Formats: sequence, C-alpha cells, structure tokens
Amino acid sequence: MPWQQQGGGGNNGGGPWGSGPRGGGSGGGAQPPDIEEMLRRSQDRFKQMMPGGLGSAAGVSVLVVLGVIGWLLTGMYRVEPGEQGVELLFGKFANQTNPGLHFWFPAPIGNVATPNVERTNTISIGFRETGGSGRSASIRDVSEESLMLTGDQNIIDIDFVVQWRIKNAKDYLFNIRDPQATAKLAAESAIREVVGQNTLEDSLAKRRQDVEVKTKTLLQKILDTYKAGIFVAEVKMQKVDPPQPVIDAFNDVQRAKQDKERQQNEANAYKNDIIPKAQGEAVRLVQQATAYREQLVKEAEGEAKRFLSVYEAYKTGKQVTIQRLYLERMQEVLKDADKIIMDSSKGGQGVVPYLPLPEIKKRSDRNAQGVR
Repeated sequence: MPWQQQGGGGNNGGGPWGSGPRGGGSGGGAQPPDIEEMLRRSQDRFKQMMPGGLGSAAGVSVLVVLGVIGWLLTGMYRVEPGEQGVELLFGKFANQTNPGLHFWFPAPIGNVATPNVERTNTISIGFRETGGSGRSASIRDVSEESLMLTGDQNIIDIDFVVQWRIKNAKDYLFNIRDPQATAKLAAESAIREVVGQNTLEDSLAKRRQDVEVKTKTLLQKILDTYKAGIFVAEVKMQKVDPPQPVIDAFNDVQRAKQDKERQQNEANAYKNDIIPKAQGEAVRLVQQATAYREQLVKEAEGEAKRFLSVYEAYKTGKQVTIQRLYLERMQEVLKDADKIIMDSSKGGQGVVPYLPLPEIKKRSDRNAQGVR
C-alpha cells in the first residue's frame, strides 16, 4: 500500500506504521490512512505524468483534450422501446431515430427529445376526476364543455373522452405549441358540429355510435389539417343526458313516448290479427260470387241452347211443335188444379169436380208438420 514504509525500520508491533509518532508503541494496532497524505501524493504523481508540469502549454493542451472527450461523451443517448428519438441541431430538426443507443452532438450544439409514441393519452371533456383514482375518484361536471345544441334546437349534456397517440414525433414537437390543449379544443369543436347535425333523440340513443364515429373522423381530419402528428384512437361518450334542470320533464316525455309506442304496438297487433281475417273473408266472398256468376252463366247458356233447339224443331215442324208446347205448358199450369176439365166435344159435360184423395192427404201431412 502507498502509505507503508519501504524500509525495514523498527516495527515492534508488526503493524504497517512502525514505531513513529503514529505507531502507537509496542502494543498498538493498525491505524487509519492519512487522507491528506493520499491527496498530496496523488497530485505529485499527476504532475509527474504531465509533460513539462501542470502549468505548461502541454499540460493545458492535455486538459483541454480531456475536457473535449468528456464533452463528446455526453452526446451518447438511448431511445427506449416505445419512444422515438428526435435529434436537433442548433434547435432545428435534423433526424429521427429508432429505439437503441445513438450518438449526437452534445449540448449546446445538439439536443435530443425522446417522446413516447406508443403510450395512449386520454383527454376528458365535460368532466374532471378529483379526489383520487379508480372507484374512489369523484366526478366534477364542467358544464361549459358538456352543454351543446342539437339539430332540433334542444340542449344536451355530453361527457366524453378522447384517446390519442403520437403519430409523428417531428410534427408533434414542432408544429403545435400545446398539442394536448389543441386536441381538446378540436374535439369539442368536432362533437358540437356532429351533434348539431342530429336530433336530441338520435344523439341520446338511436345514432349514438354513429355520433362517436363521425366525431372521431372529423377530429382526425382537423388535427391532420394542423399537422399535429396525433392519431385519434377512439372517441367514447361517457354520459349523454338532457340538462339537469329539465331532466325530470324529459323523463316524463320519454315515458309518454314509451306509452305511445306500446299503444302503437297493440294497435299493430290488432291490425295484424283482423286484416288477415278480413282478407280471407273477402277472398271467400269473391270466390262465392265467382261461382254464382259461373252458375248463372252456365244456366243462361243452357237455356239459350234449349231455346235454340226448340226453335230448330219449330222450324222443322211448326204445327207439331206448337201443339207440343201448348200441351207442356197446360200440363204445367193445370197439374196442381183441384178440378178436371172435360172436352165437351167428346161428350163431356165441361168442368166437373175432382176429389184427389191422395193429394189431399199429402197436403194435410205437410201442413201438420209445418204447424209442429
């Protein structure tokens, strides 16, 4: 060790210090090193290494070279996974680097920024979380951000979040002074424009997802116009309600609409039940009328054919046909008569009474059955 004596002087105790003033006598042990002595010897050795001494020109040159080397070593930097390196030369963009170990001009000539391009950032609009995180956090409403006008001149209260990531580190760092605030204001503008094109009912329920998609598309278009270097990952509405002072009246309107829809459903059910029955009855009546028409047409055609056949027979033998028709007609007229007409030219006495006992009995039986 440097503080041990090189000679073989008296060392009664066998320790490294010998028996000098700091030896501790014959019974003393090892003593701690002298810090001042160590520093002095180190300075002496450094002076011996410097050519011409520390104050010479050569010594100064060595010191300058060592300082430059140390300054250059500060230009080593590491880009972590998920980050993107942005190298600046005299404050101006020069290059982008990927994760890994790199070298660049040290300050003040060069500088390096390493923003995280894979981390998802969240912007809350219309509300703020206070008093902790997770379930223990309380929500504070920011009405000046959440209240907006719909297309049917109603006011709606919407809380939503925007999730975004860095798409281009160069544009993100240099094109916009405050990217977070810019993205927030652009998101407010985009959703107000989309909600203003929809009715209150559409924004609340019917087209809620469509509002989110259109807002995301419009917000991305706005940020791309600004060349903000931001990618909008998602726009999600958290709470969509009417304003708090009118929410009770709005709930009454919603209940009335539900009653209206219920009654309409009942009416549609009745309509779906009665219309098929009426249609079936109409079809049946049409079929009956068609059958009756066919019957009458066929009967008329038959009568016409019968008349034509009689007419053809009449043309063949007029006297015979006239006689036959007369007899048939008279038979039909007189078949229910209660008297018999005798031909006086044949020795008859004209009209004589006729008592048809079988016929009278049949009529009596029919009358008796009708009374019962």
